[in-house]
Amino acid sequence: MISSVLVANRGEIACRIFRTCRELGIRTVAVYSDADADALHTRVADTAVRLPGAAPAGTYLRGDRIVKAALASGADAVHPGYGFLSENDGFARAVVDAGLTWIGPPPEAIEAMASKTRAKRLMGLAPLDAAEVTEADLPVLVKAAAGGGGRGMRIVRRLDELPDALEGARAEAASAFGDGEVFVEPYLEHGRHVEVQILADTHGTVWPLGTRDCSLQRRHQKVVEEAPAPGIGEELTKELHALSVRAARAVSYVGAGTVEFLVADGRAHFLEMNTRLQVEHPVTEAVFGLDLVAGQIRVAEGHALESDPPRPRGHAIEARLYAEDPAQGWAPQTGTLHRLAVPDGVRLDTGYTDGDTIGVHYDAMLAKVVAHAPTRAEAIRRLAGALESAAIHGPVTNRDLLVRSLRHEEFTAARMDTGFYDRHLAGLTEPAPDPYAPLAAALADARSRSRFGGWRNLPSQPQAKRYEMAGEEHEVRYRHTRLGLAADGVRVVHADAGLVVLEVDGVRRKFEVCRYGDQVHVNTVRLTALPRFPDPASQLAPGSLVAPMPGTVVKIADGLTEGATVQAGQGLIWLEAMKMQHQISAPATGTLTALHAEPGRQVEPGMLLAVVQTP
Repeated sequence: MISSVLVANRGEIACRIFRTCRELGIRTVAVYSDADADALHTRVADTAVRLPGAAPAGTYLRGDRIVKAALASGADAVHPGYGFLSENDGFARAVVDAGLTWIGPPPEAIEAMASKTRAKRLMGLAPLDAAEVTEADLPVLVKAAAGGGGRGMRIVRRLDELPDALEGARAEAASAFGDGEVFVEPYLEHGRHVEVQILADTHGTVWPLGTRDCSLQRRHQKVVEEAPAPGIGEELTKELHALSVRAARAVSYVGAGTVEFLVADGRAHFLEMNTRLQVEHPVTEAVFGLDLVAGQIRVAEGHALESDPPRPRGHAIEARLYAEDPAQGWAPQTGTLHRLAVPDGVRLDTGYTDGDTIGVHYDAMLAKVVAHAPTRAEAIRRLAGALESAAIHGPVTNRDLLVRSLRHEEFTAARMDTGFYDRHLAGLTEPAPDPYAPLAAALADARSRSRFGGWRNLPSQPQAKRYEMAGEEHEVRYRHTRLGLAADGVRVVHADAGLVVLEVDGVRRKFEVCRYGDQVHVNTVRLTALPRFPDPASQLAPGSLVAPMPGTVVKIADGLTEGATVQAGQGLIWLEAMKMQHQISAPATGTLTALHAEPGRQVEPGMLLAVVQTP
């Protein structure tokens, strides 16, 4: 029997595994980098061991240090979570060789399936030869052979883009997984990403646990997942199950895993097998009433599965909440997460709690929010409503995008595919700010600063405050009167530092207000309080390109120097942040009059990188 589990991972998945371990009476051990010294997964574990070195390459990607930590802490088993070393057969062997129980598939199965190129050959398929790609093959997808999560992927639509795509994908894959191998495969523009969860024991039983649809993706990384996959008929479901069981038996698979497909025109195209737990496993757990982590542990202990899996019930949908700005190229955001709370009735899996810092070293996912209901329509409504009313105070997130995606007619009708955001991103990210949010913020601020109201016997000039909301400046005016605060066009029913009630055209509206320095959250609207008098020194020249996030400059366009002519949309500078590369392009055709970026330089948000002057 397993008595103590070290989780060779961090954040949300570590916390989720610890939760099951506590329920089973198993002691928990966390590992952490210096950047994670005060992270939630470090705090909630029974024991925590520091991994020395630079994050993440010298910490969570160092299997030798993790095995040493397991032995030092008295753990008798290791769970890899997902990402990092979860699909590294060498790490799995090192765990087993150290006399520890590996809560995962056999190293031989990982080796066979962890490389997507080997997995395809095992299934009788073969990737394209990058050197032989022709116009007739386009579009193609450059893809990392190891790992996942959208890292090391590039869509190529023109042959002259292929060399840069290969180079960028290799660099990103090497940074994220320690393996720069990439391959090329055909890219199906309008396919659906459908997968099958499997659970297998050491006695020959393999459970195919329904289907999941993961078609809503950004940068090839899943954003919304659901089970079962809607619109997949019984015959295709049987085919997907059969192919998944075949893949598992081909490598004598044990434990939890996922077989992924692209479904187009009613046909299933094998993509890969992920030899680990998936981020989206909670939707399968909700539909089948299972705890997959508990299943992994029991299988690792040698227990047999029942001959048939439980029967599914209802529908479940998961949305990944990211600290990122979808309207700005999905740029990751950093800073303090002041508050994260969702309504009762949905599941929240997170590696953060109120007051935690969102750093630059790891993935930008804050949490997963999961809703389960008898029908798909009810699950959509429940999840969208929960996200809309959640308190998420801190950096910019994709919350509004998620709510709009869930309510989009293409999604509600189950007509989505992997090109959903390519078609609809502009509309889904179009600002729709609440025009009364700045006034509510100003009234709450006025009440918090003046206990006695500040009214005068004689009328005075209105008070004015300025806020930035959705990229635009808004000025609001209000007055102190004998009866309290007042503003034109509305009736102020109530105002205190945390709650403002306004009556507009006979309808009362409530505004919950929270302020953190110059950052103000009014219901779901995020505002920035602006100074009364702008600082002239803070004004940037037209055409200035600033760092949208903290990160490292990894590349400058070949031959780019001051005085060069650049074209609108031309890639100029590449940053790496949270193990993803981000391209900064010329905003217009013009002349590069300043270049302050250089490879290897660390940058902070707002730092001036270059200036493009237009005629």
